[in-house]
Amino acid sequence: MSALRKVRPSSLGRQQGLSLIELLIATALGLVIVAALTQLFSDVSRTNREMAKASSQIENARFAIQYLRNDIVHAGYWGPFIPQFDDLMFADPPLDRPSAVVDVCDNSSWTARNLLGVPVDAYEAVPSSCASVLTDHLSGTDILVVRHAETCVAGATNCAAEMTGASAPLYFQASNCEAELDSGVFYSFGPLDPNTTEKDCTTRAAKRRFIQNIYYVRDHANTAGDGIPTLMRAEANVIGGVLSYTTEQLVQGIERFRVELGFDLENEDGTAVAYGQYLLAVDWEDDSNWTKALNRGDGVPDGTYVHCTTSTPCTAAQLMNTVAVKVYVLARADEGTPGYTDSKSYTLGALSVPAFGDSFKRHVFGTTVRINNVAGRRETP
Repeated sequence: MSALRKVRPSSLGRQQGLSLIELLIATALGLVIVAALTQLFSDVSRTNREMAKASSQIENARFAIQYLRNDIVHAGYWGPFIPQFDDLMFADPPLDRPSAVVDVCDNSSWTARNLLGVPVDAYEAVPSSCASVLTDHLSGTDILVVRHAETCVAGATNCAAEMTGASAPLYFQASNCEAELDSGVFYSFGPLDPNTTEKDCTTRAAKRRFIQNIYYVRDHANTAGDGIPTLMRAEANVIGGVLSYTTEQLVQGIERFRVELGFDLENEDGTAVAYGQYLLAVDWEDDSNWTKALNRGDGVPDGTYVHCTTSTPCTAAQLMNTVAVKVYVLARADEGTPGYTDSKSYTLGALSVPAFGDSFKRHVFGTTVRINNVAGRRETP
């Protein structure tokens, strides 16, 4: 039996593992890496939030501009009917030049000629008769009125059903019957079923609902005091002779709304066309070649765009000649940005808006919309 030998510990190899100092160093390095990753994640999250707010801001403004453009472009549309004062092919002195600007929220003095001849109207403050309609209007924002006939025929596919009787709204019908036109019946405008007819003088003319929309900014979205400025639309309803409005929320975050109108006040030669000349028959430079009307506009806005104010409201003479609308909106982010202070001023056309001094980011968006149904009528070959 062999004797046991003692083995020295050193012969088993060096000790495995970390020393205390190495552990502390590793822990410190790990904490540095975790801190860096945490900061990176925080920066990425903050950037993503800011990008989401910027995208939402752009989308809100785009939707607002789109809503306004889609309606303005139809202003002055009355189916196949063209007002006499704006019809270059109408040989006689016109009888329907608008004589006054109607009270948008009081239909007691409405007349067809003053409604059909003024496609848009604008205000910088709420008209007194609209106080109960345009409630909580945000001060410093404009009000735009757009008028036209519905682009679809009542009861047609994707169009509201035709209504009759006491619940019927205002409808517009343009006559195409030669006998009716010769007798001075150019259209029917009312809630009941008029007798205007199509070209065969038998078939009832298409009925289109009368549209009058008011666009404005309310100082809240869903709850009074929530502080979210919102673009609103109030749609007119005249039932049984009683005017009411149905309001609809369109886009949140629209903090300023500015409207400027372009008026067609000159003929093709650049000569001013007076308001009274629209009571006269068209004066052609060459009676045998109708290419230049001397006493009618040419469909192009002249001079600077005009802002209708309370002290200087736009007149019927100006509004009947509106051929383009400039629209500006100031869109605000959905949420404030921590550490950010809005120190910028904003320009909306001729309006300068001072810095708000809060944590919300903002941006101005604008567009110019041509009123084709007015401008196009005045163009000559």
